[in-house]
Amino acid sequence: MDRVVNMDKEHLYQLCLNFIEQRIQTAETALAQAREASNDDTKSSAGDKYETSREMMQQDIDRNKRLLIDAQDNLKVLEAVGHTAAADTISGGSLVHTSEGIFYISISAGQLQIEGKTVFAISAASPIGKLMLGHKKGDDFTFNGKKYKIIAVE
Repeated sequence: MDRVVNMDKEHLYQLCLNFIEQRIQTAETALAQAREASNDDTKSSAGDKYETSREMMQQDIDRNKRLLIDAQDNLKVLEAVGHTAAADTISGGSLVHTSEGIFYISISAGQLQIEGKTVFAISAASPIGKLMLGHKKGDDFTFNGKKYKIIAVE
């Protein structure tokens, strides 16, 4: 990476917000469908088959509830870091330019494309996120055997 291009953190925030809102909507839809299927299921004379079916439906409902709760928790994390002021030290909400890529410390949303560049939206709780926290421009750290140099922090 030869030069650092200032990026629009608000745009990155919006991309992450869209990502998490889509996850919430998907989880809510799946949960509603699972509940509807469970409510529509009527007792049959099959006995064990009915109980197995009901248990599978309940597991599906529980899984979708967990996905929804996880997505809602991620939304809270994103809202907390969304409007943090730029600082010299890496923390939640920082945009970190390294020798190996650009990272937005927010939520785990994967690769985002902005201004022709790839930015990795990562959680501060992720392994690489934990390594970055507290570092400053000019610092080095090693992740998975690869050395990273911090070029800039926004």
